[in-house]
Amino acid sequence: MAERARAPEREAAAKARAMVEELLRGYHPQNFAIEFWDGSRLEAEPGQFSRFTWHVHHPGVLRSLARANRQVALGEAFIFGDFDISGDMLAIFPLAEYLENAHFGAARKLRLGSMLLGLPSKLPSERARPDLDGRMHTKTRDRRAVSFHYDLSNEFYSLWLDRAMVYSCAYFHSPEDDLERAQSAKLDYICRKLRLEPGERLLDIGCGWGGLILHAARHYGVRAVGITLSQEQLALAEERILQAGLQDRCEVRLLDYREAGSLGPFDKLASVGMVEHVGERALAEYFRSMFQLLRPGGVFLNHGIGRAGNRPQSAVKTFTDVYVFPDGELIPISAMLARAEQAGFEVRDVENLREHYFFTLVQWLRRLERNQAQASRLVGEVKYRIWRLYLSGSAYYFRSGKLDLYQSLLIKAHRGSSGMPLTRDDWYWTRPRTLG
Repeated sequence: MAERARAPEREAAAKARAMVEELLRGYHPQNFAIEFWDGSRLEAEPGQFSRFTWHVHHPGVLRSLARANRQVALGEAFIFGDFDISGDMLAIFPLAEYLENAHFGAARKLRLGSMLLGLPSKLPSERARPDLDGRMHTKTRDRRAVSFHYDLSNEFYSLWLDRAMVYSCAYFHSPEDDLERAQSAKLDYICRKLRLEPGERLLDIGCGWGGLILHAARHYGVRAVGITLSQEQLALAEERILQAGLQDRCEVRLLDYREAGSLGPFDKLASVGMVEHVGERALAEYFRSMFQLLRPGGVFLNHGIGRAGNRPQSAVKTFTDVYVFPDGELIPISAMLARAEQAGFEVRDVENLREHYFFTLVQWLRRLERNQAQASRLVGEVKYRIWRLYLSGSAYYFRSGKLDLYQSLLIKAHRGSSGMPLTRDDWYWTRPRTLG
């Protein structure tokens, strides 16, 4: 009886193996193994070291390849357990990209379609998606979108971020630098680019858990204000300011950037990893707001991810759009700088740090994976799998040049004077400055 009951399972697995072999015909190198739900396997090509194993738990994985948006479908199959990955998660993305973008001729499509017949199906779940409605990039919807991502759990983020909880690209002098050193170097690099001086007023737009304002107040003697839309970030940032004894020089507000005019004027502005949430249609308003917040002669450092200029915008929502950063938009640097100049800014420097973000993401991913049990306890297995997929996929996109990370230094010139020194020599100190 048991043998008879297993017969349909073996038959479905055999169909799935045949379909996978057809899908991968011509794909090289096949440096991975595939294990199906009945225990049967396809091994890596002879002479290839197997970097990971793709564990197919349900034939619905293969049906997902027939859906219109394959990237989201494959992501859902992973996060809801239809398949798993053991080994190096970073190594799966050339294969995933091949499966997402593969175009087959009519005869091959017919063969693949016939193979799908008879395979069991499984409806995708949407329980991990954000519930957003209304027009994009209104203040109300932006607040909900930010809360969906950043209010997940401070304890969860602390598992894999550095001690200062800096959730943006670090700055590496060497690939061997640990995360603590690289994030401290990044904070100091921003302060040096802004050329902060004691007594100046600094505004950090999208301040996260307060890492930059604490560093700037402690090492540069500025009076720093941070704004965020996340209640969780606000609570922890205020606690950290009290612990540091810097409440006379630091404060954090729960405030939209469009409402920050009452806080100004400021000598220096920083926006680190926040512009991705603004949206292309709102960029003009964003840069006008920044320009109005600055005193004449002020400096603005805008740090954000940009889509490579030769890469078209996706016509459909990506997995990250749906499950990680709802309403986020990655805009090429050319469009970003055009809006900044239209607002009145003079562009003084642009630096692409994409290799640094690859190193950052790899360290975040490994730290998250080492803390899998605790992360799953805090946010659930599905959220853990979402973040594992998001961090590893992002690392692949930065390494392959599909995404860039730009720091742009913009100034509000005063009577034709930029206020800038002739060289960048003071940017390249090797250690954080200490007051006194």
